[in-house]
Amino acid sequence: MTQNKSVNANPSLMSHISIGTNRFHEAVSFYDKILSVLGARRILDFPEAVAYGKVFPEFWVHPPHDGEAASVGNGTHFAFLADSPESVDRFYSAAIRAGATPEGEPGARPQYGDAYYGCFLRDPDGHKIEAMHWDERKAQPA
Repeated sequence: MTQNKSVNANPSLMSHISIGTNRFHEAVSFYDKILSVLGARRILDFPEAVAYGKVFPEFWVHPPHDGEAASVGNGTHFAFLADSPESVDRFYSAAIRAGATPEGEPGARPQYGDAYYGCFLRDPDGHKIEAMHWDERKAQPA
């Protein structure tokens, strides 16, 4: 099997994800405040779409392209990687200050593995979001 080496060394499986919003400016203001805590910034900025990331556009916020109202997916949530448990804590605090609804305070989540530390919230549109840290030192070998 031949392995392609990309110029981009991003280890992520995903290229990007988009969420719909019915309150674009409010949503962008919310994500400006909370994603900066994790070291992300606006990578692309259009009149009705903003893309965030650390290196490339990974997380998009915009009204739905079909012109219909945005809706929240039942069972869908978006998890952002944090570099430490303290970053998860800061993300949670920033999100609450920015208007998020709490869905699970920061803490260990042993049901997801000993290495897992995270928090859960709802953004102003009702999307379930999470920040999580995976501590490799606590991970059990497979």
